[in-house]
Amino acid sequence: MSVLTREIDSLLAKEFHLTTPYEPKDPDGLLRMVFLIPFGHAFSLMCNGPMGLYDLINRSPRIPAVAERALQYDCLIHDGNRLHTPGGEPYRSMESPRPVNEADIVGLSMINAGDLHSLLRLLDLAGIPRRSADRVPGRDPLVVGGNQGLADPEPLADYIDVVAVGEAEHSLAELIRIVHAHCQAGGGALLEELSRIPGLYVPSMYECDFSPGAGVEAIRPRSLKVPPAVHTQYLKVGDLHDAHFVYPITDGTAAGCHPVVGCLHSCHYCNLGVPPFRQAPLDLLLAYIDRLEELKVPKIIISAPTFTQYRHRQQLLDRILAYANRAEADGRRVTTIIGSIRADEINADYLDAVTRLGDFGHLFTELHLSQTRGVITVAPEWASPDLVALYGKTQKKERVDRALDLCRENGNINTVMLYFIIGAPGERPEDRMAIATYARDVRQRLGARDANVIVKLHQFMPKPGTPTQRLRMADPDLVRDYGDQVGDQLRSLVGDEEYQAHYRVEQFPTSRMHLEVVCSRGDRRIGHVLEDLYDAGTDLASLGKNDLVEALAKRGLDYDLHLRHMDDRILPWQILNHVSAEAEQALARALAKREAVQ
Repeated sequence: MSVLTREIDSLLAKEFHLTTPYEPKDPDGLLRMVFLIPFGHAFSLMCNGPMGLYDLINRSPRIPAVAERALQYDCLIHDGNRLHTPGGEPYRSMESPRPVNEADIVGLSMINAGDLHSLLRLLDLAGIPRRSADRVPGRDPLVVGGNQGLADPEPLADYIDVVAVGEAEHSLAELIRIVHAHCQAGGGALLEELSRIPGLYVPSMYECDFSPGAGVEAIRPRSLKVPPAVHTQYLKVGDLHDAHFVYPITDGTAAGCHPVVGCLHSCHYCNLGVPPFRQAPLDLLLAYIDRLEELKVPKIIISAPTFTQYRHRQQLLDRILAYANRAEADGRRVTTIIGSIRADEINADYLDAVTRLGDFGHLFTELHLSQTRGVITVAPEWASPDLVALYGKTQKKERVDRALDLCRENGNINTVMLYFIIGAPGERPEDRMAIATYARDVRQRLGARDANVIVKLHQFMPKPGTPTQRLRMADPDLVRDYGDQVGDQLRSLVGDEEYQAHYRVEQFPTSRMHLEVVCSRGDRRIGHVLEDLYDAGTDLASLGKNDLVEALAKRGLDYDLHLRHMDDRILPWQILNHVSAEAEQALARALAKREAVQ
């Protein structure tokens, strides 16, 4: 038995299905779809996009396919920026010994624009030609991508055959039916037919006229049969199957749920408020917690943009508490990890319910930091009230202060994580320095001697599909300096000893942010730059700006043009763009006016 097969067998032996059981399909006559997941086993189970679609395909008799998963297995050999299987054996899925490159369809979920280059590594590992033009229909798989990393899909337009925009339960199922029909009937203009499915973007069905240095002057369909625009698909709760809201498989160590989809607020810089707000059925989540208790799963993850908006949160927390109490009586410990909440939606009942759980923490700290318990998150985003208002956030400081007072009164919360955005248009130096004062005041307001504050600084990144999408960006190296200044100012305010004991300032690596700059708003030429760097053996996880600038220049592209305010008539992602031009212009004018005041 090979090393890879032994690892897969060991992983499968740990798995338990958590959703309603279903009969395995007979694969004879069905398509084979493999989801390529660039994570190890435990983290892959938390990827609810591909895992939910995997579950949907396998349990739905009307979808003529079986779904499999291929992971970044521990036994894979790292060779520079590439991955290889041990002994050169074919890269295979969890469910089948057949090579991944024999699949009919492969799916890739691109979570962040800065990780788009992972597609090249995964396709190479699987032995699938990278570029769509090099893949042979009937021999090579159709490559389908999705998720927020492809909000601007253009950098990978020459590498991905189809992009599912929004929620893919309907569009992917229809894609599979059409591909299956083509396999049965033979021939046909498959991609053109797929381009007419609502929610699917087929890049090769559109042609671009490029602008010098960056951007496009025009993008248009290659045929009258191809739609001039693609609309994001969002589904009603009744059209979203159970695995959209709950992790369908556990390895016995953790499992989680998504109580809400979307957000009730529509901040200008955030795409969480773009989808309609929907809530998971309570009976589904309660039954799910009961199943976790049955299997004695010790860690429950509540992953939601704003859990405080879930109207049944008290009932859900009560059910988790009951499980945790029974486990404690049996000598076992159950922990709960909660994603994001809004400070202005915190009330005493919520804090009481959370802290009664005993062991509770926050997802970011659980994954990245040593402090994991007694953490509450607050996202002021800016320390200056007028910037908060200009960017459309309704969370005023007095509401944050009230939330902190509730934390102090509760007595069980000793760490607050503060999320701030830096480097945004409209920002002045004093706005950044005010973050340090804000952090100091938060710890003082908590009142406890052991209170801690974690400051998480995010660079402002204009997101496609939001009113900020055209705004300029600051150079990430400059933003890194801004963040260092905030940390120095905080240390100066509280003193070295208190800073070391009770504060922490975190930033993303600048290499990642330089890639985000060009990949989040670049055109089709960016994918070729990524491929050039990848072929040169560059580690794109630690890419320096100079190397990126040089690689862009070889393709006639200018790094600084990707930072600019994009007043272009046509955006690279124009086929997907439905943002109000008036809203964009009003926001840009207001920010420029503020920035002009000295």
